[in-house]
Amino acid sequence: MFLTNNTALPALTICALYKSRWQVELFFKWFKQHLRIKHFLGNSENAVKTQVWCAVATYVLIAIVRKELQIDASMYTCLQILSVSVFEKTQLSCAFPGDESTTEQSDDAKQLMLFNF
Repeated sequence: MFLTNNTALPALTICALYKSRWQVELFFKWFKQHLRIKHFLGNSENAVKTQVWCAVATYVLIAIVRKELQIDASMYTCLQILSVSVFEKTQLSCAFPGDESTTEQSDDAKQLMLFNF
């Protein structure tokens, strides 16, 4: 039943309810765009809540790391880089594009010199 069909409620109350509903829609839009949950791994309420809270905690931790390391990359870029390099043993400060000079120096230090002329 649509709220607009309910004539017992005043128009301002119905307007406030739709405004609140729109805020919920905007939250779910942000949720789908940023937390990247494509499907839920379980059907129970506990499984869904656990997956959502894990995604929120991951997002917040990456936001904190981004602020602490003063990384200019967007949150999306940070999430992409960290999702690709999750099993690599790399310092976070070296994993982002702004620190290419430090990664080049460390790669050169590991190289074996074949010809010392």
